[in-house]
Amino acid sequence: MVLSSVVNMTSLPSTLQSLIDELARLPGVGKKSAQRMALYILKAPREKAQNLADAVMGVKDRLSLCRTCHNIAEGEQCPICADPKRDASIICVVEQPADILTLEKSGAFRGLYHVLGGVLSPLDHQNSGDLNLNDLVRRVKDGNVREVILATNPTTEGETTALLVAQMLKTTVVKVTRIARGVPVGSDLEFADEATLARALEGRGEL
Repeated sequence: MVLSSVVNMTSLPSTLQSLIDELARLPGVGKKSAQRMALYILKAPREKAQNLADAVMGVKDRLSLCRTCHNIAEGEQCPICADPKRDASIICVVEQPADILTLEKSGAFRGLYHVLGGVLSPLDHQNSGDLNLNDLVRRVKDGNVREVILATNPTTEGETTALLVAQMLKTTVVKVTRIARGVPVGSDLEFADEATLARALEGRGEL
């Protein structure tokens, strides 16, 4: 069967159209990209399609959140929290697990992390009770933490959230710092390069 790279969407079987629609819902995937991926899956050997399906379901069935830092984990703890070589006296606070992946690529940080699970955003109906703030305070009070680095994104919501975290940690003796402005205002950590992130971590300032 020979399939053209450009297909009239109205002529597609409903099963194929359904796959295209689901792929198009993925972040950063448009209709044309979704169509190319769907046609690739259609032409691929059944084994490859099955491997893809198994990988997708494996993510849903076997992954959860780390009970310590709320990072993605396969078990009770993520690999970073379970690594005895990491510096447990420093915690870097981020918005989402994707931010950890980005910071790890910089190679500039060897401490532990804490994922808030978002930021304060009244427009999105997300308040402090929706974030993993109490768990962070508990970690600081229960452990031998000497510094907390606030690495929320340099957006209005990220800055507001960082100020709230700093305020909550004032009852402790821990040093609270904020990553430097090496990260452009209005951008996300996910899209910053490794060198910029390294400079931001090294130039962090105390709040």
